[in-house]
Amino acid sequence: MTHLPGSSILAVDDTTLNLDILVGTLGELYDLSVALDGETALEMAEREPPDLILLDIMMPGLDGYEVLRRLKASPRTAEVPVIMLSALSELESKSKGFQLGAVDYLTKPFELEELLARVKTHLTLARTREELRQHNDLLERRVRERTREVLLTQQATIESMAILAEFRDPETGEHIHRVKGYVALLAREMEDHPVYRGLLDKNYIDLLVNSCPLHDIGKVGVPDHILLKPGKLTDEEFEIMKRHAEYGFGAIEAVQKRLGVMPFLRLAAKIAHTHHEKWDGTGYPRGLKGEEIPLCGRIMALADVYDALISRRVYKPPFTHGRAVEIIIEGRGVHFDPDLTDIFAAHHEEFRHIALDNAESEEQREALGR
Repeated sequence: MTHLPGSSILAVDDTTLNLDILVGTLGELYDLSVALDGETALEMAEREPPDLILLDIMMPGLDGYEVLRRLKASPRTAEVPVIMLSALSELESKSKGFQLGAVDYLTKPFELEELLARVKTHLTLARTREELRQHNDLLERRVRERTREVLLTQQATIESMAILAEFRDPETGEHIHRVKGYVALLAREMEDHPVYRGLLDKNYIDLLVNSCPLHDIGKVGVPDHILLKPGKLTDEEFEIMKRHAEYGFGAIEAVQKRLGVMPFLRLAAKIAHTHHEKWDGTGYPRGLKGEEIPLCGRIMALADVYDALISRRVYKPPFTHGRAVEIIIEGRGVHFDPDLTDIFAAHHEEFRHIALDNAESEEQREALGR
């Protein structure tokens, strides 16, 4: 009969004759250790867990059942298969062993061929389980690595597209990094808000934060003489400027048609399309009102306006942090979601710190200090 070289077995029995039989039968085939009592067996198994344990039931001191209980209670030995050994053949004694976690039961005196077959079977099963566990661990590592690669590719795509928009409007500088910080702050606070509890989770927040840099990608479609005009836009020019929300939505949708629907692009398209909508329905491009505006658009609207207020633009210097806070609070229920505005009001100092950490000029830092 073939065996499994390299496998280790611990045999536990208080009768030397029984151990001699086990050693004579198994000793040349496997790495066999022996123990004459339960305490010694537990110490040996804990120190170096074997691949299989052959455990006598009737022993002085700790009987086999108690040894089995302790083996299964220890993280070091819980997964080691145990075959119970006993001269008892009653169904009750077998059932008790199985209930405690034994994998098999052998009655003494041993049938040597049966002993060899049972040992080989359970060592094979144990080895197969371990190989399966290692295979699963390898698959999990590969999935994590592949997921990381996908996320890095996703982030590279987002950053590249967002930087393209920045090239058209060089004064925005660190705008994207600041906005990601604001959006993350608002979303985290909303996660436990009674109105929004259950609508946001970690995956959604991560998607939201990572997708928001594409909110103004549509500006690449706005002519320079309008985008960079150092003064107030005419009504006609403003109508053209407003189209950037549609341009951004259309551009991202076109990418999805080519590459397939992806969660981060689907969310980015919503953000680009709706971050200029207003709570009272006077925004653009569709005049959505209240909760008709997707949550991601409402979050982006507040973050984007705050950053626009505290930043220099071709048509204005940066406002102070205090003035920016006043303007946003004045827009509660008009421009902005009332609950989001309340969250902002409670955490506006954190907004200021995010802006300071990513300030693009000394002028902006001075404005944020006031």
